This record gives sequence, structure tokens and C-alpha cells, in this order.
Amino acid sequence: MLSYIWAEDTEHHIGKNGSLPWNLPADLAYFKKVTRNHPIVMGRKTFNSFPNFLPGRLHVVLTHSQELKKQAQNDTRLEVVSSKEELFDWISSHNDEDIFVIGGSTLFSLLKNKVERLYQTKITGDFMGDVCMPELDYTNFDLTSVVSGKIDEKNKFPYEFRIYDRKKI
Repeated sequence: MLSYIWAEDTEHHIGKNGSLPWNLPADLAYFKKVTRNHPIVMGRKTFNSFPNFLPGRLHVVLTHSQELKKQAQNDTRLEVVSSKEELFDWISSHNDEDIFVIGGSTLFSLLKNKVERLYQTKITGDFMGDVCMPELDYTNFDLTSVVSGKIDEKNKFPYEFRIYDRKKI
């Protein structure tokens, strides 16, 4: 199943200067719990925003970077695809797995007609980001779960974990 997982503020911001515009440890823990032991699909900029590989996940990166292609030849944690056709083929050949698209906005736009489940963390507030989540047609999805997050010393903003499933036609 192809799923998206992301956090956004009330203005649909998902990034700022190559990182998250907020500090919300509960969302990072949720991301880790949901994506662990599953492939994560991303663009090069998203991949480069990580300090290291995320443990327990295959990193599938859409890029033309020759350097990353060479790195992938010797690293089982990394798979590089160079075109949207290659990416579509890779996803099709792994359709028995839960696959998570984690960003950026170009990939979210590219795959919006193929995604089956949405894991959205909705954060109350405007964090003045420079990258926004592309518009999704929520009329094609049913909201199946909403869990309010706990506000505390480390998680200072109101937020909800929402799950949407594509409607069966």
C-alpha cells in the first residue's frame, strides 16, 4: 500500500530552509513508529535533510545524483531511482509492502493519484515555512482516525494525528 506521511501547519507548510519549521517530538516518534521496517520514498532534498540514515528503513530516493547512485551500489539501506517511470516500476514491484512517501512536495504531487492512505499530523499554528504540502482532493478519502496529541513541555503546540483512506470505487 502506498501511503503519505507528513506534518503540516494550518497554512499547509511542511518545510523551512531544508528542515521542519517546528519542534514536535511526539510527531517524530509517531513517524518513527509508523514507518519503521517499511520503505520510505523521498526526493534528494528530503534525503539530504537527514543527518544519517533512519534506522530500520530502506531509503528510496528519486534523483539524478551520480554520487547517490554510486553510494546505493554499496549500501543496502539506499535505493536510487532516476525517473518517475523507474519510481512507478519500483512501487509496482513492491506493491505487497507498506511504502511511505515522506517528501518533498514534488513527490507528493507526482504520486497523489496513486496514494491509498494519508497519515497527516495537523499542527495548529502558522510556522512561516517555505515549502507547502500540495493540495490534495480529500473528497476521494475517508477520515478514518483522529487522535489529539498531548501538549506538554516538549510538545507545545496543539496537534492531531489524522488517517485518511482512499474511498473504494
